Order: sequence, then structure tokens, then C-alpha cells
Amino acid sequence: MHNSRLITFQRSAKVFSQMLFWIPVTAFSLLLVYNTLPYFSFSKDFSFIQERSFLFQNDLYNASFYIHISAGAICIVTALIQFSRFVLKKVTALHRWSGKLYVFVVLTLGAPTGLYMSFFAKGSFWERSLFMFMAIFWFITTFYGLTTIHKKNILAHKIWMMRSYAMAMTAVTFRVYHILFYVLGWGHLENYEVSLWISVIGNMLFTEYLIYRKSRSYLRSFAV
Repeated sequence: MHNSRLITFQRSAKVFSQMLFWIPVTAFSLLLVYNTLPYFSFSKDFSFIQERSFLFQNDLYNASFYIHISAGAICIVTALIQFSRFVLKKVTALHRWSGKLYVFVVLTLGAPTGLYMSFFAKGSFWERSLFMFMAIFWFITTFYGLTTIHKKNILAHKIWMMRSYAMAMTAVTFRVYHILFYVLGWGHLENYEVSLWISVIGNMLFTEYLIYRKSRSYLRSFAV
């Protein structure tokens, strides 16, 4: 009886911890998607566009921007579907099709336009290099996520897609840190640079920690 209660408590605690993680992730993700919608009025009155007005006079950059934010919104929504346990177990067709959409959008739209725009990113050489790294790493991790599932290597597929999702989520975590540091009174450029670096490095480290934990539990399942 004691063991059954302990198991029930552990399961409840696990579900609760997952809720604590996914509820804010989902909320901030959907909020980001919602905040991108006004850009499709194609107005030039947004501060992001105004401070880069000379870049938006270039048709390639202008098109890349709208393609990139569209790709980002699609990737964030489809990624939430991908990591849903309910969808994975009960609606496998939706998981497959949303995964195909995510991969197609990243490899053909999101990462290429992100790489192009990184050459014109705000900040120093190091911030532009970081944006280049993000685009390339996003492409590579997504590509490996695709090739591993084709080889039926589900564990490797999960790991690479977690890394891909970490890059997609930098758009969300960056804004969370940016708001936090703004409230703390940080200057605009300092806020921008620190939020960017913490977002990328933090997402990568957190993802590797989750992968490490999942790998340990996976290996324990084979223990005698």
C-alpha cells in the first residue's frame, strides 16, 4: 500500500512539474505568435521596421523579414503539437504531418532567411555571428531530426528535434529576458545583447540537461 501511494505521488509530482513547464511555454509561445500578426498589415510604423528603414528598402530583405516571421510562427505552433504526449500517442497522423510541416518550413524558409538577415542584425560582430550560428545550428539539428526518423532511430530523432526546438524558442525566451531586464532599468543596447546571449546559451544548456536526464532514465530502463 505504501509503495502504491509513493508511485501515485511520484506520478502526480511529474505531471505537476510538466504543467509548470508547458503552461508558461505555451502561453508565451502563443503570445509571440499573436504579437507578430500586426506586422502583416505591412505598415511601416513599427519601431523594428523604422530603425531599419534603409534595409526594408531592399526587396530581398523586406521579403526575407516577412517570410522569417511567418516561418517562426508556424514552427512555434507546430512544435507545440510535436511535443504533445496526447498527440504523439493518440493522434499520430497529426504528429507526422505537423512534423513534416515544421521540418519543411525550417529547412526551406526559417533558417535560410534567418541566415541572410543575420548579416544585417543589430549589435556588434559577435551578435551577428551569434545569429549566423543560430540559423546554421537550427538547420543542422532539424536536418538530423529528419534523417534519424527516416532511419527509424526514434531516440536520436527526439534528441535532435529537442535541440531544433531550443533554437526556435530563442524568439520567445529572448523577449521574456528583454522584458525582465527592461523592468530592471537596463539600457536598450545592453538589454538587447545580454538577452540575446542568455537566450541562446540558456536554451542550449537547458536542452542538453533535459537530454541528459532522459538518456539516464532510458538507460535505467535496461538495467537488470
